[in-house]
Amino acid sequence: MPLHRRRLLQLAALAALPGWPFMAQIAHAQSYPTKPVRFMVGFPANGPNSILAGLAGGWLAAKLGQPFAIEHKPGQSGNIATAEVVRAPADGYTILLCGPANAIGASLYPNLPYNFLRDMVPVAGITREALVLVVNPGVPVKTMPELLSLAKANPSAIKIASTGSGSAPHVTAELFKQLTGLNFDVVHYAGGGPALNAIVNGEAQMMFEPMSASIIPVRAGKLRALAVTTTTPSSALPGVPTVAEAVPGYDASAATGIAVPKGTPTDIVELLNRTMQAAFADPAFQAKIAETGGAPLPGSSADFAKLMAAETDKWGKVVKAAGIKAE
Repeated sequence: MPLHRRRLLQLAALAALPGWPFMAQIAHAQSYPTKPVRFMVGFPANGPNSILAGLAGGWLAAKLGQPFAIEHKPGQSGNIATAEVVRAPADGYTILLCGPANAIGASLYPNLPYNFLRDMVPVAGITREALVLVVNPGVPVKTMPELLSLAKANPSAIKIASTGSGSAPHVTAELFKQLTGLNFDVVHYAGGGPALNAIVNGEAQMMFEPMSASIIPVRAGKLRALAVTTTTPSSALPGVPTVAEAVPGYDASAATGIAVPKGTPTDIVELLNRTMQAAFADPAFQAKIAETGGAPLPGSSADFAKLMAAETDKWGKVVKAAGIKAE
């Protein structure tokens, strides 16, 4: 009897068993993936999100034997791509690069056709990245206490650049304003490139910029790093303190990972998670994550779901307190 016919008969016999649905999931996971997987990214190509998707997708493809083809669907702070993944079949063949935009968007866009925490399953973290409080070198401060003193004496002397209303740099800045009680002016630019150029050119004086985008101009002397937003210093910028040392209670970072539609078989979620956990034990993968300025974000699917829920709650409170509206 041909092997494939024998296998079909075996599966037919299993279908009659009471535990067949569970058995079917096991069979599904053992064969997954049998075709290319769509890896959706809600932001333009060649940016930090694209780089992280390339790292994770490349690893998953190498270990699971099928391409993880990156598709960029930018727009509405990642909402377009997220909505497409929510609507996709829950079979593991469409995954999403998720992160701060999903946590912030839950409160920034109250009329979304989906609820990320309800309609998606966070699978695994990839990286947790600090933002860096940077200033133009012409600003006469070299430490956080000096910045706070200047701002208290002359608040209009410092304008904060933002990559757009409700973006990670924006809400991070608003959290800083809330905890310091200082009323900085925030100037919104159309994306990370224009905002970064504004700081370098002196149009604005200060910005909370993700490590992956700020580290090169900092090292080149085009920007001065005063602090990192995480509660511990970053090895990527030795000697740079944390914001929390001058502003107690301050903590902000960009947690990025992958998610799939609700209803995706648990065994497929676990397979994807296990494969990503193996990446964090690989020195070459660790080095590539370090190059982005981030730190590996290991943990179970439940761990990542808990983190996304906490981030959604945290930034929702900041958005509400600051009265932030989507542009």
